[in-house]
Amino acid sequence: MRQAFLHWPRLATTWALVAALAACGGGNDGDTDASTSPEVPVVPVTPVGTGEFKTATALGTITRADIVQALQAKESRVPAALVPRYDVMAYRLEYMTTDINGQLIRASGLVGVPAKAPGASSPILGYQHGSIFRDIEAPSNNAVPSEIALVMASLGYIVLAPDYVGYGASKGAPHPYLLSAPTAAAVVDFLAAAQTWRRQQGMVDNGQLFLAGYSEGGYVTLATHRALQQSNSPHLQNLRQVVVGAGPYNVQATMDGLIDLVRKENRLIGALINPGFLRYLGGSAQREVRRLLIKNLLPDDADVVIDTTFIDNFLSDDVQNLDRLSNIHNWKPHLPVRFYHGKDDRTVPYASSVSTVQTMQAQGAGDLVSLADCPASPAGHLQCVPPFLSFMLDQLTTQAQDL
Repeated sequence: MRQAFLHWPRLATTWALVAALAACGGGNDGDTDASTSPEVPVVPVTPVGTGEFKTATALGTITRADIVQALQAKESRVPAALVPRYDVMAYRLEYMTTDINGQLIRASGLVGVPAKAPGASSPILGYQHGSIFRDIEAPSNNAVPSEIALVMASLGYIVLAPDYVGYGASKGAPHPYLLSAPTAAAVVDFLAAAQTWRRQQGMVDNGQLFLAGYSEGGYVTLATHRALQQSNSPHLQNLRQVVVGAGPYNVQATMDGLIDLVRKENRLIGALINPGFLRYLGGSAQREVRRLLIKNLLPDDADVVIDTTFIDNFLSDDVQNLDRLSNIHNWKPHLPVRFYHGKDDRTVPYASSVSTVQTMQAQGAGDLVSLADCPASPAGHLQCVPPFLSFMLDQLTTQAQDL
């Protein structure tokens, strides 16, 4: 499984330095009667620009036996009860999306296709990966039997796993970490490009679309769902259910919860870190704190560029921009969203999911949204990965057909 959302246990020393620095100072133009021309077929629109399919590269076939062996490995975080059914054909797709500045950029992603009988259909699963800091771990660079996307494909889903901007074909471009609009665009455009490619290949899906992800992948998934709904995307017609785990959907609540953790573990530092405190740091002090945060965020072997806008907004107490650019909890979904989180999570605080569900229900979502607690003990971030995958599959199989 992917690395955690942030290396927050390592940030306690950073907050100590913060304290030390503080001490120093569309629609149609008209109506059309479809009954007058029933013989005219609907021609699918092939995107040009964003969502444009560019190339597909076959990465080989992963056998069911190899996947079974990978799942039996000691380090596997996939539930042992999961039983692969199919060999999986893996492909790397490249397509066009937009970067953090809204400029066109070539991106990539992994597609896993179960090796079913000719003409057999499959549901589509968009699976968004968690935080990674090495390009080699991006899905299309990691088409191995243990890759979660390929494991899911072995169960009968056609799985789409975008690399995100900043990885794969777009390595070197800043990854828009916890920025909702460019994050969602990379997934929405990958859905479109993969659909074009499947039509070209005569690959059959059954019209069902599911979205799922954990940690940053949970954030990306929910941001994508919101973007599809707000734009009334054609993909929304196929979307059946969304399952997300331990994501920082409410970024403000996530950061506040992590500061509360620092307060509890170090009262001396906690006494200096109060709401509104960070905005009073001088420019040079803020830059130093920012540098230290980035240093602690990225592991020593990181080879990708992470955009830090959300950190800058937090450091300057810019609640308005943090909400506008990053938060994705304050809206009403029209389709089922199943949240999952562990109460002992020290990486992405449980409060992020609680506040999101409460906010959505307050807007009238009702039973469309629900929160399930991770039963692991302790119910920490990484400990809850295997039970989340079991929960995800249980939720999906209540609706998924043609597996």
